[in-house]
Amino acid sequence: MYKRFIAGVLALAVSMLTFAVQSATPSPIYKQSVNLPMDGVYTAVYQALEEARFYVVLEPNIGKNAARFADKWGDEYNTNKLQHIRSMVFCNIWYANAVGNADPDMLALCPLRIGMYEKNGKTTVVFARPTVMAAQSPAKSILEEVEAQVVAAIKVGINSAKK
Repeated sequence: MYKRFIAGVLALAVSMLTFAVQSATPSPIYKQSVNLPMDGVYTAVYQALEEARFYVVLEPNIGKNAARFADKWGDEYNTNKLQHIRSMVFCNIWYANAVGNADPDMLALCPLRIGMYEKNGKTTVVFARPTVMAAQSPAKSILEEVEAQVVAAIKVGINSAKK
């Protein structure tokens, strides 16, 4: 009986430790929302990225493009009722070179991108964390720096939009 009790306590401790490790793992998506319409947030984040030397090379307006299929998709069109969906594709060539030098396979992350969507006047910015893909890569330390710089630029942009 005592052995079963100890085994049960150990099993509980292991499961609690596993849960603690899993909950400490950051989300693969960085996400920040602000109660502002997209237009101002988009412009402010764009400017903050460029000031951080991440140059926007493409600006897909995903919501506008998807709207062309509203009739074709019927009930499957925009079920979350998002008012706007946009993306920014951007790159810092110095970081791209450093990543390529450390691990050419991680160039699959280049260029980087963020997505934005608006619902009910609230804009959300989402960014796929490159460090998640680079967890076992020799380029991880470089991509940690890249991720930190991009997240900082997003924060600066959102704070600027609030003013």
